Amino acid sequence: MAARTVENVWNYPRPPLLERVPYNLKVVWHPPASAANSTPITIADTSHAWAVKETSHPPTYYFPPTDVKTEYLRESNARKTMCEWKGVAHYWDLVLPGAATSPAVKARIWSYPSPTPLARDLRDHLCFYPSPQTDTERVGTWECFADGEKVEPQKGDFYGGWKTSWITGGKKGMKGGPGTWDW
Repeated sequence: MAARTVENVWNYPRPPLLERVPYNLKVVWHPPASAANSTPITIADTSHAWAVKETSHPPTYYFPPTDVKTEYLRESNARKTMCEWKGVAHYWDLVLPGAATSPAVKARIWSYPSPTPLARDLRDHLCFYPSPQTDTERVGTWECFADGEKVEPQKGDFYGGWKTSWITGGKKGMKGGPGTWDW
């Protein structure tokens, strides 16, 4: 990992900035120890991602579909959400080999098939919550890495930001945790 300039999320703009990521991003699935094959699977690996940087949030990262093993994804009917900056998000389930009828992770990956003009470069790119929020003993878990560093999920499990050692919220902190919804 190269030395990174520290970024304060309060210096990010609103509306958000889309910025090319100059380092590698990776999502690695760890099947449960009880699985017939518990070898980790790299689900996504790219050096061509986009970062969305918005005031008070750690970045969210969007992987080009060519750098994601889309054979492990199935569009989810579980939810759709609306972002005023990016448009309507469609969600994806992670379905592992041998589990085609039951997703390992539901609706923890999203994309914008018809983004707003502001987010046109994100069309069909895939974004992963840094924490899959799943039954790890039964179905496993994933880990996300930015420039080789394991990321920490943004608190609150709504925005999907990837917190790293070079992303700070300064004295105020970052949006997402208790008491921050009205920021």
